[in-house]
Amino acid sequence: MTHEPDAAGDGDLIAGLPEVEIPTEVTDAIRTLIRWSGDDPTREGLIDTPRRVAKAWREYCAGYGDDPARHLERVFEEVGGYDEIVLLRDIPFQSHCEHHMAPIIGRAHIAYLPQDHVVGISKLARVLHGYARRLQVQERLTAEVADCIWTHLKPRGVAVVIEATHGCMTSRGVRTPGVVMTTSRMMGVFRDDERSRKEVLALMRKGA
Repeated sequence: MTHEPDAAGDGDLIAGLPEVEIPTEVTDAIRTLIRWSGDDPTREGLIDTPRRVAKAWREYCAGYGDDPARHLERVFEEVGGYDEIVLLRDIPFQSHCEHHMAPIIGRAHIAYLPQDHVVGISKLARVLHGYARRLQVQERLTAEVADCIWTHLKPRGVAVVIEATHGCMTSRGVRTPGVVMTTSRMMGVFRDDERSRKEVLALMRKGA
């Protein structure tokens, strides 16, 4: 397998990812797609496009190299007896649809009811991004985030609500912009107790 150099110094470095050589078969595939789409991959504006696209997709799919559960390993038990809902609302994220590889752009609301410990709030966002930076469907993304928190934090309840727009619907096919898809997963008391479920959903809606 041959490689193309991943040149630095063009202002397009991927933060947090090591520089790697890009397999020639990847850039060749992108050139083929450009040619098949009706353009000339050798013209000036497209010469560097295959390498840039390859680097971009490496970043888009960085979640495959991440274990989201690791972000929940460090917890804090000195919480002064706090035992109410912890909610991180309006977390922006971007993913890509596994059916058309089109963007999924949205926001997530993640809540849990702790047992006897909590986790740093940024870790909830990191769990979301770890799963979002993969080829996804929104339903699975919602379930994966909720299941990860439930399994590794062992809280009394978990609630995850995701609202997103899908490029595969807004820019192709039915071409209907402005449509928002909402998915949710409730676990523990948020699933079994109607009062708790209403409370967490009301807190999530306060930011709408």
